[in-house]
Amino acid sequence: MSSNLSANTVLDLIKNRRTIYALNKDLTITEDHVQEIVKEALQHVPSSYNSQSNRVVVLFNNDHNKFWEITHDVLKGMLPEDRFEATATRLAMFKAAAGTIMFFEDMSAVEVMQAKFPPYADRFPPWAAQSAGMLEYILWVALEAEGLGANLQHYNPIVDAKVTEEWKLPASWKLNAQLVFGGRAGEPGEKTFAPLEEKYKVFGV
Repeated sequence: MSSNLSANTVLDLIKNRRTIYALNKDLTITEDHVQEIVKEALQHVPSSYNSQSNRVVVLFNNDHNKFWEITHDVLKGMLPEDRFEATATRLAMFKAAAGTIMFFEDMSAVEVMQAKFPPYADRFPPWAAQSAGMLEYILWVALEAEGLGANLQHYNPIVDAKVTEEWKLPASWKLNAQLVFGGRAGEPGEKTFAPLEEKYKVFGV
């Protein structure tokens, strides 16, 4: 299949992906298009032995707000009052965004692969986590390419039970991460890099 894409095009998208916390509800694309992007990424993300254990729930509008209200209430019951104020401010920032993509692993799919390939049983959970990470990153980059901002959060497992109950999800779905997205209401902070020579080696050239 021919393509006009080059490695530099892909790398430019990767470089542009940043953590942006200041978000609003002004989407640069339609909610339908967001869903199309998510579904395409979910279908095509690599997974070990084509196990396809990734599961995704996209929340817009009142459901997006509801997730962050649930998280607020759970954390309020866990944290001392003097520590909760800063947390509440942070959660309000996430709620101000346009949507949340929740990433899950279907543990029943992982268990099927473990039973099918016993010699690799202990490897399927980390392999599933690698596939999940790729999906999260693909969608983060794709939404940034559409002019949106995003940040990745991990309020699991403290909200898992309430999420499963609220959206009536299968018990085998294990929550991994939440990608908060929306219109850019601010700019990312400065990005710093460790020296490349500390992270990279090449041999045979």
